[in-house]
Parts: sequence; structure tokens; C-alpha cells
Amino acid sequence: MTAQYRPRHVAPLLALAVLPLPALAAQDAGPGTWLDLRYRHERVDQSGFGEDAVANTLRLRVGARSAPWHGWSALAEADAVLGQDDGRYNDTRNGRRAYPVVADPAGAEINQALLRHAGTRTVATLGRQRINLDNQRFVGGSAWRQNEQTYDGVHLQLAATPRLALDYAWIGGVSTIFGPADSSASTGANPSDSSGDSHLLRAALQLAPPLRLVAYHYRVELEDMAVTAAAPLGTLDSRTSGLRLEGSRGRWSYAGEYARQRDLAGNPWRLDSRYVLAELGYALAGGSVLKAGYESLGGGEGEGNRAFQTPLATRHAFQGWADVFLTTPAQGVDDRYAGATVPLAGGSLQAWYHDFAAERGGGSYGRELDVSYAHAVPGVQGLTGLLKLARYRSDDPAYSADTGKLWLQLQYSY
Repeated sequence: MTAQYRPRHVAPLLALAVLPLPALAAQDAGPGTWLDLRYRHERVDQSGFGEDAVANTLRLRVGARSAPWHGWSALAEADAVLGQDDGRYNDTRNGRRAYPVVADPAGAEINQALLRHAGTRTVATLGRQRINLDNQRFVGGSAWRQNEQTYDGVHLQLAATPRLALDYAWIGGVSTIFGPADSSASTGANPSDSSGDSHLLRAALQLAPPLRLVAYHYRVELEDMAVTAAAPLGTLDSRTSGLRLEGSRGRWSYAGEYARQRDLAGNPWRLDSRYVLAELGYALAGGSVLKAGYESLGGGEGEGNRAFQTPLATRHAFQGWADVFLTTPAQGVDDRYAGATVPLAGGSLQAWYHDFAAERGGGSYGRELDVSYAHAVPGVQGLTGLLKLARYRSDDPAYSADTGKLWLQLQYSY
């Protein structure tokens, strides 16, 4: 593990999740090994570049878990990403800036290496690990990229009652999607690893079988990261507090969320911005699900980009698959979206439409259409194929460019 830890706060904070006792126990699964192979062809057509990016990458992942002994178990998992030596894409490390970015640098590293103790009401995990909280809007693994984002630290979970569970998470380092550290790795907007001293506090209460309330407080310190490459280091250091309510009634589902983000001590910028979510879903007969929603990440006042940021999130899952808004614009972003997930011919079809506008000032950023289809490959157990498309049309060339992306993927898990 390359991250160096310099903790300044050692008092444990609690990250609380509704994890019934069976769910806690399930994390301490039995012994075993696994193999995961994922081949991906990715093509990016982006205005401003003379040529499209074309990337063919293969990720190899192997892992093993020990048998439990008095509640203790160990897990190790390694990744290797292989790319074309003459690939026509900018992987953020190869210096090929004439092409659009495909953020899958080649390399090999430890993805997870941990010790875990599982008791009747508690789970304690120490080491490099996945941490995915709620829908991963604030903390997640970004598993879509070939290099997964994992965390070095301590994660404690307690099922206080059948309806209330508590997590403690301290993060001393982040192994990002930008691959293992090497001589070409940089700090700032896309470091390979970031050290820090982050504490996560989250509480969730099952108010009724279909209704859950989540409260959270995330103190994120990332010493080697910045909002952009031109911004001072530490400008992502923040404290975010919020509430999320989610549930269902009959065929209807709903979610509402509100959060406020402010600067953490040591951040050279003053932050004060808001996050708002309202989402409604409806399940049709036959398994199709329709959803529509509004998500707003507020802009901030002052020089530099002081908008609401989510540096630890699984950001590809939000605000369109073209990844135009991985960094929230300085004026913030409002996303009005609608989509559907439909079972089709033994597979799963998804389609989403997004309309983006500035949260401050009201200007339009553009629109995006996303479509994907996933299907198990007949006759080969564990093999799944995926076709995925994203098309973003910009209304503000000063901020973003027209972007089209195509993915063809085969993944084998054993």
C-alpha cells in the first residue's frame, strides 16, 4: 500500500447503516478463490479532438478468502490491467493528449488485502477494502472502471437493534481508479493514491419495512487531491452532513435527500453548498421499472470551483454515462432525468435521458441519452456481454464539448 497515513483525528466516528444481523454475518463468507476477466472495447468521439479514442483493455482479477477461525478471516485480491502499447487513447498516464481520455491505465496492484472479524452483532474490517455506502453517491468503489477504487483503513459495523445499525469508517488512504503509482503519476486532479484522514459518520433507521431514514456526516480529507489540476491541494477537504429518506408503497418507490457541504480545517477555500435529490419510481408488470428525478449539486461563491463535490463517489453511475460532470462545475449542476429498466429477450435493457443546467445562473449545459443492454452469453456459465452507449450534446461549449461513447464488453466471473 503506497499511501502514507498522517491522522490528526483518532476519535472513532460512526457510520451507520441498516444492516440486519444476517447481512452482517453474510460479509464473513466461507473460504474460496475467484477469477474475474473483463475485456472492454471503448471508443470516445469528443468535439475538439481530431481523432476518436479507441481503447482495448483487459482486466484480470484473482482473489482468495481464508476459512474463518474464531470469527477471523483474511482476504487478498490482486488486479492487472493490460492495454495496447500503441493504443489511440489518453489513459491519463501515457501522455497521448491528442486523444480523448479513457481512464484505464495499465498496471498491476493489490485491490484488497484485509483482516475481518465477524461476530453476532459486529463486523470489523482492517486493511485495503471496498467501502460502498448506500447508493454510492458519496462513498463507493467506481467499479465501472478497470481499476477499482478501494480504501485503506478501518471499517466497523454494529447492528445495534434489528432496525438500527452502526458503521465506523476511518480512511487513511485511497487507491484510485488511476492505477498503481509510477514515475508518471501525478497529484492533484487524478492521483494514483491519496493519503489523508477521513472519517465517516452514518446512521440509518428502518422506520417501517418499506421506509428507511439515513443520516450521515462525512469528514473527507484528501491531502494529494484538488478540485482541478490548477487548484491548490486540499480544496476537496470537506465536511458533508445530510439526510436521506427512501421507501416504497405498492408499485411506487421514492427517495429524497438533502445535504450541506462546508470546508474542513486546512482547506484554503471556504465552501458552503447544497445537495438535493427527489426521485420517483414505478414498477410495471413483467419487471420493468420507470424512474424520474431531479438531482442538484450546488455551486459556490468565490474564486475557483467551490461547488458541491463528491470525490469518493461512484460518479459514473450519476449525471450520465458520458462522464461530463465527474467534477461539478463552479456554477453547480441541476440534472433532470428519466429512464427505464426493461427485461428483454433474457437480458436487461436500460435507457436514460438527462437535461443539465447550471444551479447558479440557470444556463443550460446540454442533454444526454444513455442506452445499454446486458445479456448472459448462452452456453458459457459466468460470461456476460454488454453493449453501452452514451451521447452528450453540449449547450455551453465554454464548459463542455459534444461527447459520444461506445462500449463493448465481455466479463467472465468464476
